[in-house]
Amino acid sequence: MNIMKPSTDSPTARIKVLCAVGIVLMLVLAALSLMVGKYPLSLEKLFSGDKMHRRVFLTLRLSRTAVGLVGGFALGAAGFVYQTVFRNPLASPDIIGVSSGASAGAAAGILFLTGSAAVTASSFMGAVAAVALALGLAGLDRSAKKGTIVLAGIAVHSLAQTALMCLKLTADPERELSSIEYWIMGSLNGVSADAVYGNLIMCLLCLAALFFLSRQILLLAQEEGEARTLGVNVGLLRLIVLLIATLTVAGIISLTGLISFVGLLAPHGARMLSKNNRTGTMLLSGILGAVILLAADILARSAAKTELPVSIFTSLVGAPFLIALLARGRNGYGQL
Repeated sequence: MNIMKPSTDSPTARIKVLCAVGIVLMLVLAALSLMVGKYPLSLEKLFSGDKMHRRVFLTLRLSRTAVGLVGGFALGAAGFVYQTVFRNPLASPDIIGVSSGASAGAAAGILFLTGSAAVTASSFMGAVAAVALALGLAGLDRSAKKGTIVLAGIAVHSLAQTALMCLKLTADPERELSSIEYWIMGSLNGVSADAVYGNLIMCLLCLAALFFLSRQILLLAQEEGEARTLGVNVGLLRLIVLLIATLTVAGIISLTGLISFVGLLAPHGARMLSKNNRTGTMLLSGILGAVILLAADILARSAAKTELPVSIFTSLVGAPFLIALLARGRNGYGQL
């Protein structure tokens, strides 16, 4: 007797189910994130109007959870874009210097400015300046090959790392240097409610633009000759997409510091689960990114007596995953 296969066997239905499950998990973690911490909250006291509960909820937990939710989604979706555009399973924002530029900018802000909002702005400007320089250098090559962008990114990364080392040498070892190192390790602990919402709005607008361009992004995963025969201006489109993805990442890491592996793990996890590389997979990458970052942040604030950098927990998952990826000796878990 023949039994019909369930509709979830189709790629579209499979992705819909996975996204629905991921959204539920993401919302559960977001609700947990609002309540968990050194000062645990309860719904009863929140609804009864307890002043301390309301203050902690509105000034600390709400902004921190929003950054974990939107930031994780942004890192996951941007990681998908980088890997697709470069057709490289190990591609990340480091490829064109955004992370190193943000680090140098944050270090300068810690040394020469005051206030967390100023450090956030300085980090964001450092990331944008690094990317603008990398894309400007790549634009000097009229062929607009993706290899040129990678080489320009390596050069800018080296310059930013040199600037960061020079700034560290001038920092006060007991105060400023430790702040720089803590920022580089990444944490949601220092998220300021004053600086959060502008960055998050920019990230949401950039994410909307990336999903609007999702079909074109997937065309960039094809051979350049094939994309050109379909009428795609490969060089210009690649620059636009990379710039938008980089602004998305810069808006988050300027708030949180460097967060390792989320942009690498989430796209691979989405491809492993969905078994394809399409717009729905990009959405699933964002959802998985939010799940990973929210879970890591909950552990960072509850696993020890003191607040731990969130990258410790993302790296505990990401490093073995990267080793397994390299050991397989193939183009990632799921072809790009």
